[in-house]
Amino acid sequence: MKDTVSRALVLDQRVNIIVATTTELVAEAAKVHQLWPTSATALGRTLSMGAIMGVQLKNEDEMLTIKIDGDGELGSVRVDANKQGHVKGYVKNPEVLLVKEDTYKLDVGKAIGKGTLSVSRNYGLKNEYTSTIDLVSGEIGEDFAYYYLQSEQLPSAVSVGVLVDPDGKIQSAGAMLIQMLPDHTEEDILIVEDIVRNLKPMSSLVLEGYTSESLIHTLFEDAQILETKDIKFECDCDRDQMERVLLTLPVEDLLELKKEDKGINLECQFCAKHYFFNEDEIDAIIEKINHGKNS
Repeated sequence: MKDTVSRALVLDQRVNIIVATTTELVAEAAKVHQLWPTSATALGRTLSMGAIMGVQLKNEDEMLTIKIDGDGELGSVRVDANKQGHVKGYVKNPEVLLVKEDTYKLDVGKAIGKGTLSVSRNYGLKNEYTSTIDLVSGEIGEDFAYYYLQSEQLPSAVSVGVLVDPDGKIQSAGAMLIQMLPDHTEEDILIVEDIVRNLKPMSSLVLEGYTSESLIHTLFEDAQILETKDIKFECDCDRDQMERVLLTLPVEDLLELKKEDKGINLECQFCAKHYFFNEDEIDAIIEKINHGKNS
């Protein structure tokens, strides 16, 4: 089933709901980064929220970056997303397997630990806005719910889940955001609270075959779907980007790297693609750096 994200208004347009089914997206990320189960779950939950936040961007040229920095074994998580449904990300430590002793569920909170969640929105022309909160639990869903409350001052419910086999295969993944709009009523809050209280885990709902649209219609009979779009794991890295990275390095470092390895091999953190620059190409980059200093 193709991954999609749908956005709708419900309860007489007083409540906003966004649902994303992200199984293939998360599976591709787990494959690219060779993730162990807890690492896959942490990145998968964040990728799923990235898909939801991406569709909330207003303009096609906007980008957002989610960063989770913790003191746990996992270290950090980064996800980039845009309005076109393209999402990418990575974790600092891909080889984490932590399980809760009482429930035998993957312990994402412990893997991430204490730290911060930040969301940066790039509006083009280097105009960037960043909002940061302290992590509530490190389980990601609760942290994003708190983020929405703090950053937008609107009560929000977040459900996000990833189901991983013991061998690391992604069975299902998805996320949901239900957000009260400014004209919401107390009755709206009670209705949403009741729905959330009885809601199955998102990973279970996706595994049962719900699409983003069908789940919204199942939960809210008066749903007005505003848009639905495909989402996928996609990295936009290219050789020019990697060259710009090398242009930021000191000439001495470039010379040393060239001497040691007869060239420089760079790996994209998001998609693990390699870019090799031979000695002649490094010399050309050094020439550009020196020309910039002298101009």
